[in-house]
Amino acid sequence: MPHRSDPSFPSPALPSRDAVAATLRAAGCVFAEDEADMILAAADGDPGAVDGMVARRAAGLPLELVVGWAEFGGRRILVEPGVFVPRRRTEFLVEQALALAPDASVVVDLCCGSGAVGAALTAALGAASLHAADIDPAAVSCARANVASLGGHVHQGDLFDALPARLRGRVDILAANVPYVPSDEIALLPAEARDHEPRVALDGGADGLDILRRVAAEAPAWLAPGGHLLIETSPHQAPEALSAFTEPGLEAHLAVCEERPARVVIGRMP
Repeated sequence: MPHRSDPSFPSPALPSRDAVAATLRAAGCVFAEDEADMILAAADGDPGAVDGMVARRAAGLPLELVVGWAEFGGRRILVEPGVFVPRRRTEFLVEQALALAPDASVVVDLCCGSGAVGAALTAALGAASLHAADIDPAAVSCARANVASLGGHVHQGDLFDALPARLRGRVDILAANVPYVPSDEIALLPAEARDHEPRVALDGGADGLDILRRVAAEAPAWLAPGGHLLIETSPHQAPEALSAFTEPGLEAHLAVCEERPARVVIGRMP
């Protein structure tokens, strides 16, 4: 009997796109055909890899963690288990930042997760200096891989405590994709987020605004004159978030994109 190492042993057939999509659809994947295309591309012709990825996706693992990357801002962002998966709606925050500060030279990405926001901003700006920070070691490791080619620096620590002191008063764009889910609503999140993303990247405290308030309160000490702070929030949190921005002296407004949908609170340092 031939062995698998024998050239005469038939190679396993690569599952068809239709077969992969059918399995994913049965598991509840809404965009089964698109996901099948991504899995087949990531598997690079390896039937065993396809089977493994389909099984993990059907079991509820986020697609981005199955294939190992997420598309964000026109870039492929490496994502790893235990790291927050960047949402496409957050591209609106990046777009707002670039429109407000197209000549920014110092960019900070707080609560950076995979580093997607900082990478997208720095790639678009060209010569900007990027500093990203996160409290989670897994996120820091992932972000370093994503910003290395852009010359970015990633620091581990609690918000501004992680940043070099020399950045105080010099930051043109301060982007902070902070956790903003109220603690008692974590259990209501889709299983993909609830079961596979770190709670520290989701839980914003009792009303979801604990981290936002901390960032807004300290931001004026770090922003350059005319610098901007941008934080994503939810529709019902927006009024309180705006107040958190104006209290320390920032000029604040809300930017809205209904299509994605997205809400970004923007503060400007006078």
